Amino acid sequence: MRGTLLTKFVTTLGVLALLTLFAGQTFAKEITVRGRLQKTVEVGGWVIVSGNQKYLLLNAQRYQNEKWFTAASEVEAVGEVKTDVMTTYMEGTPFEVRMLRPLAESGSTAAILSDSRSLTKVLVTGNSIVQAQPDTAILNISVVTQARTALEAQQQNANKSDAVVRAVKSAAGAGAEIKTSGYSLQPQRVYKENQPPTITGYEARNSVTVTLADLTKVGAVIDAASQAGANDVAGISFTLRKDRPAHDQALADATREAVSKAQVIATALGGRVVRIVEVQEEGFERPRPIYTDSLQTMRAQVAAPTPIEVGTLDITSRVQLVAEVEVGEK
Repeated sequence: MRGTLLTKFVTTLGVLALLTLFAGQTFAKEITVRGRLQKTVEVGGWVIVSGNQKYLLLNAQRYQNEKWFTAASEVEAVGEVKTDVMTTYMEGTPFEVRMLRPLAESGSTAAILSDSRSLTKVLVTGNSIVQAQPDTAILNISVVTQARTALEAQQQNANKSDAVVRAVKSAAGAGAEIKTSGYSLQPQRVYKENQPPTITGYEARNSVTVTLADLTKVGAVIDAASQAGANDVAGISFTLRKDRPAHDQALADATREAVSKAQVIATALGGRVVRIVEVQEEGFERPRPIYTDSLQTMRAQVAAPTPIEVGTLDITSRVQLVAEVEVGEK
């Protein structure tokens, strides 16, 4: 009986010793690290720089939504070094965090605000409209012919269209783009009450689209087309192909307006803008083409050049901005 009790006692002591050893090995790995946050070359990677030592945070995503989790923030972390973990670049000692907090909350005077001041966020928008000169003109020129038979209408149209295209190419110059944009050959019908429609002739329409970079030639192209036989210009549009400089200017102006609004709000609250938290481009409106009226019935002989006024285009940009404002309690 005594031998059995002695055996149980020895066994219990052995188990307790093993548990104590295991616990000592487990908790011996947990350390406290103080330093500043810094991004790594790995995507989404963060380290704590403490003196000459870097600790690579294995679970940084757990804390990245915290507003204080930013580069250069002073933090205190409690966790374990994971010597058995390998990363792509091994930029620091692998470190699994159990607790991470900003040092400002533990009394760091460099990062803590005065007790009488607080932070708030303001959401503002900025709008800008920039005017720019068009750099491209687009014309749609048509030759319309009518005849009693389809063949006659088609042949007349072909002859006139050929002459119009040659005249337009000559007037527009080598840099212009000329292409066929439409062709139709349709019967013309007369409708009488209680009678089936009667075909009285045929109409052929051949349309070409002319794209010009030299806006000074627009009037000359219309005149040349008219003299060669074109009898329908379905309006003219002016647009801006190279809109990047104007877009950039509108975006910059909208951003400056948004920042100015945030500063006005901060001043009204008796505080100041601490930092810009987020900026987002809400919308960008490309310049809408300028359209002129259609020139339907063109003169066979032009006594004076056709005047063309180009005008300007509006480029609109809108920005939404979130600013962090330090305000004083009144």
